[in-house]
Amino acid sequence: MSLSVDQTLLTNLIVMFLSYIYIISVIFIAKKTEKIFMWSQKTSRKVLHILIGNFPFILPFFSESIFPVMVAAPFVLLTFLVSPYSPIKSLKGILFGLQDTTEKGHPLGLVFYAISYTVLAALFFYTPYVIAAGVLPMAYGDGAASLMGERYGRRKYKILCQKSVEGSLAVFAGSFLSLLCGLLFYSLFYPFSAVEIVSLSLWTAVIATVVEAISPLGFDNITVPIVCAVSFFLMR
Repeated sequence: MSLSVDQTLLTNLIVMFLSYIYIISVIFIAKKTEKIFMWSQKTSRKVLHILIGNFPFILPFFSESIFPVMVAAPFVLLTFLVSPYSPIKSLKGILFGLQDTTEKGHPLGLVFYAISYTVLAALFFYTPYVIAAGVLPMAYGDGAASLMGERYGRRKYKILCQKSVEGSLAVFAGSFLSLLCGLLFYSLFYPFSAVEIVSLSLWTAVIATVVEAISPLGFDNITVPIVCAVSFFLMR
């Protein structure tokens, strides 16, 4: 029995350690590719934003909720400490330029991102596909909206802040396709039918699009994942 417990703990610790390695590697890669491909800081930030959104694919390999929470929670403090509001200014400029991932115009956006991960991991660990339903639209939907909207956004509209029709369409497409892939992955562990996968992905993408459209800048990193996750939970 003791051996079994020890093996479970070891497995969780290994997965947690690999999660940290993945996140740190993504931060490092985002900065390197910015220099290699001459991307703008905004593009590299969105690459980071999207790639960190793959964390839900790691969740089935944890067996206790405390471990994914321990992966996400430290980044709430860390991202705040490298934000413009940090009381410790000397921390800026370290950690592979992590402060550069805070997008101009919403300096706490990445903090909200980490908060969303932490809250969802704590509330929905035993239904990790619900976490995926919140995180993937935030990562891929919002990431696609920023990249596509900036480059191709011509038809503007404003509810609480200015958005573009092209950006909103990108939210829908990114949310739908990423969640479709996510639920196909989770169908290996949970009984999802093909109809459920398509319909739940579709409706969640619609919700993500609406919520992103009415969210003030930066706050969509909280509103989109929380509303999408809760809506998915209720629909499921």
